Amino acid sequence: MISVAIDGPAGAGKSSISRIAAKKLGFIYVDTGALYRAVGLKFALSGADTSLDCDIDGILSETAVDIRFVNGEQRVFLDGEDVSDKIRTPKASMMASAVSARPQVRAFLLEMQRKLARENNVIMDGRDIGTVVLPDADVKIYLTASAEIRAERRLKELLEKGQQVTYDEVYRDMVKRDYDDMHREIAPLKKAEDAVTADTSALDFDKSVELILEIVKRETEKQ
Repeated sequence: MISVAIDGPAGAGKSSISRIAAKKLGFIYVDTGALYRAVGLKFALSGADTSLDCDIDGILSETAVDIRFVNGEQRVFLDGEDVSDKIRTPKASMMASAVSARPQVRAFLLEMQRKLARENNVIMDGRDIGTVVLPDADVKIYLTASAEIRAERRLKELLEKGQQVTYDEVYRDMVKRDYDDMHREIAPLKKAEDAVTADTSALDFDKSVELILEIVKRETEKQ
């Protein structure tokens, strides 16, 4: 089995780029950020905010997160409900960042992610895939772009979904998310020592996908 680990900051296009790259390679795509968003949604529905001043273990004990592949596309289910669309909001992003900093949540989701990689050719993206989740991945990529470009892309995505947000709001959330992800004590966002950097600031979507495919091809041929 071949495992490709793609890490990088929020809004770098990891999910959309990885999804298409996986489809072209015939791999399964695993969006680990969606798993954390689902858990974050559960905590929000339980009345918690980003301080997570609540019974974390108690809520997790009553949480069921599941990945199902429908027509080749990953859908995320929380307690039996498809929440794939509900988890794509700025609030869900902030809650995902908060819960992902807690070791209980990371342990809750870790084995699920590793099992998928053991049993399938996968492209898995997140914040700590190459450093923690799949430290022995065959290919490691650090996918990034400038904060300004990432905010522009996320704003376009949210507006297309009918959400009323401004560039300044998205940019501020993006910068805060970067800081929180890079400075948390548990599994902070960082580039793995053996990862290849892929900066897509100057690339459109199709060129970004091509870049990832080129890196995967080059790195797997070395082995």
